[in-house]
Amino acid sequence: MAGSMNSAAHRATGSRARVVQVAALAACASLALSACGSTKDAGAAGAGGEGKVGVILPLLTSPFWQSYNDYIPKMAQEEEVEALKTVNSNSDPAQQITDIQNQLNQGVKGLVVAPLDSAAIAAGLDQAERKGVPVVAVDVAPEKGKVAMIVRANNVAYGQKACEFLGSKVKTGKVVQIMGDLASVNGRERSEAFRTCVKDKFPGLKVLEIPAKWESDAAASKLDTLLNSNPDLKGIYMQAGGVYLAPTLQTLKSKNMLKKVGDPKHIAIVSNDGIPQEFAAIRSGEIDATVSQPADTYAKYGMYYVKKAMNGETFKEGPTDHGSTIIKHPNGMLEDQLPAPLVTKANVDDKKLWGNNIK
Repeated sequence: MAGSMNSAAHRATGSRARVVQVAALAACASLALSACGSTKDAGAAGAGGEGKVGVILPLLTSPFWQSYNDYIPKMAQEEEVEALKTVNSNSDPAQQITDIQNQLNQGVKGLVVAPLDSAAIAAGLDQAERKGVPVVAVDVAPEKGKVAMIVRANNVAYGQKACEFLGSKVKTGKVVQIMGDLASVNGRERSEAFRTCVKDKFPGLKVLEIPAKWESDAAASKLDTLLNSNPDLKGIYMQAGGVYLAPTLQTLKSKNMLKKVGDPKHIAIVSNDGIPQEFAAIRSGEIDATVSQPADTYAKYGMYYVKKAMNGETFKEGPTDHGSTIIKHPNGMLEDQLPAPLVTKANVDDKKLWGNNIK
C-alpha cells in the first residue's frame, strides 16, 4: 500500500460527506431510469453473459498499485476478459463512487474495484447491484453491500507475521507501527493484529503508533517527531512499503539512524507489500523483511472471478485449486484469501515472488 500523497489527502477531506451526496444523486438517477421503464440493462446483466469490465484503482502513487495496474491488461488477456482502461480514484472515496457510477453509465457488465473506504464503498456497490452488475472487490473487504467475491490476502496475518518477526529480532524496548488508514479494514486488521500479538507473545516490547492514512508525508513527519522523543527505538513495522519505505529510510538517514543489519545500532524494520524497492532494501541490509502482498494474483483472480460472476456462477467456502482458501465474513461476503509469504534475506531472490518479475 512511494510518493507524496498530500494533494490526495486534501481532496479526501470531507469525502465521506460527498459520498453521501453522490450516492443520493445516483439513487435519483436510478429512480428516473426506472420511471422511464429502462430496465433492460439490469435484466440482461443479471441473466449472465460477458461484456466490458471496469477496473477502478484506489491510487497510483504507490509502487504496489502501479504494479497491480501494470498486471491488469496482462491478466485480463489471460482470463479472456475485455477490461477497459483502468480508472484512478486518486485516494478520494467520494471520487471512487463517482468512478463506479461513470463505469456503470458506460454499460460495463462487471466491475473490479479496490475500495478506499470499507464503509463508503457500499454506495457504489448498491449502484452496481441495482443494475445487476457483479462486483469483485480487490485488496479491501467492504463492510456492507453485495460483491461476488473479495480477492485479498489475510491482513490479520500481515500484522501477526510482522509482530513475530520483530519479536524474534528485538527482545525488549520500543517498536513502532506506521499504520494505514483506519477507515480501511486493512489498516484496522493489521494494526490490531500487530498490537495483540505483541501483547500476547512479546511483553518486553512497548508498541508506539503512528496513524499515517497511507500518506508518505504524514509518515515522515510523524516518525521524525517520534524519533526526537524516542531515540532508543528498536523496531519499525511499516504497514505499506509502497508509501512508507522511502520516507522512513530518508527520515532515519537524516538522523544518522539508518544502520544496516549486523550493526549494533540497526533498527529492525519489517514491511508489507513486496515491491522491488523493498527487496532491494532487504538485499542491502537497510530493512529486514516484508510480507509480499500479491499484486499479480490480485489482478489475475480479480479477472477470474468477475468473468465467472458475469456468467452467473456463484462460489462457496473452502479450499481453491490455486493454493488459497475461500472464507465467509460475518456479513456473508466471501473472500478468497491468497497466499502472502514473509520475505527475508533467505528467500528474497526467489523468482516466484512477483517483486522479482517486474520489468
